[in-house]
Amino acid sequence: MPAASPDLRKELNGAEEDGPEHDARIFGEVTDLFLSNVGRLGDSQIAAVDGVLAHLIARVDATTVIQLSEALSTIDRAPRQTIRQLAFHEQPQVAAPVLRSSSCLSEADLLEIVKSRGQQHLLAICDRKALNEALTDALMRFGDVNVSNALARNSGARFSECGYATLVGRAERDEGLAEKLGVRMDIPGSLLRELIGKVADVVRARFLTAPRPVARQKAQNSAAAAAAQGGVARKAIDYTQAQSEVVALNRTGKLSDSIVNRFAVRGEYTHVVAALALKADVKVEAIEPLLEADRVYGLIVACKAARLTWSTTTMIVRNRPNCPPATDRELEQCVAVFESLLLSVAQWTIRWGSDRILARKNEPAAAPAASKKVGQPA
Repeated sequence: MPAASPDLRKELNGAEEDGPEHDARIFGEVTDLFLSNVGRLGDSQIAAVDGVLAHLIARVDATTVIQLSEALSTIDRAPRQTIRQLAFHEQPQVAAPVLRSSSCLSEADLLEIVKSRGQQHLLAICDRKALNEALTDALMRFGDVNVSNALARNSGARFSECGYATLVGRAERDEGLAEKLGVRMDIPGSLLRELIGKVADVVRARFLTAPRPVARQKAQNSAAAAAAQGGVARKAIDYTQAQSEVVALNRTGKLSDSIVNRFAVRGEYTHVVAALALKADVKVEAIEPLLEADRVYGLIVACKAARLTWSTTTMIVRNRPNCPPATDRELEQCVAVFESLLLSVAQWTIRWGSDRILARKNEPAAAPAASKKVGQPA
């Protein structure tokens, strides 16, 4: 790091003797000096920068301080005292960048901010890549409904049993929160059952037939890997023969649970799709997407609506083509979905989801999806 010029050292020593313009200039020069040399600084040099910046934060305009917060938020060796002052700043626009991203803040710092600052500060903390149970418990204790929704949306947030129970309780009165919780990969099966039982039919149908964001990311990664290895886009599948054979089996009373189980064991998934579509009374185009890794809940609903046993449903889930093996937690969640739904509810849900899937397929690519409220079934 280049040494500060004699004039700059002199001005730093007499910083309090001049006005705001002087403070802003020194603040900018020290900031630029640090950011330009951050990889080469020793601890004593960072401490010197820290002393200057922390001293001047309250003496320069907010716009300049926001820029500093944004610049320091992703630097692991950022000056600690300066980071703390930014994080505790009363203006959330100043605090937000470091609250969202800085690795220099300790758990104790974050807990203190949760207890002493406003909702905008809490929302910024909710966006951190990882939040442990102590932090999510505190955020739910002091946060409002927006904080609960932000936490439920954050796949890196971890919840205690009490914390998850609190969110599920709040979801009964908050449809958006219910939908976010319903697609989380880490929700315990017991609380998923409770959530399914608490919410309205349409809300339940939305999250049971929606893609799960974390699983979708895994699926995208798998697709990217396949493309890198010379893979090509999946061709459209012709279900005509499978449908004919399934209809013939059904006509003679032979399309039994064991037959569908055998299709799954043999990997004959054109027949699995055709059988589910026939038995659940929906189109194959609506069943086919449910074989993707991110649609397992919808697949479970379809199996329930088709009157399949859990044994056969498990076989279908475990043998899905091009899908990673289901984890123990995923299977626990799938059991919760399967056992929580009455046959009539599963049949309505898969038909509602089928209409939604087919409608989206038929939308023009350039046309944005219009949001509309769907009425609850009679």
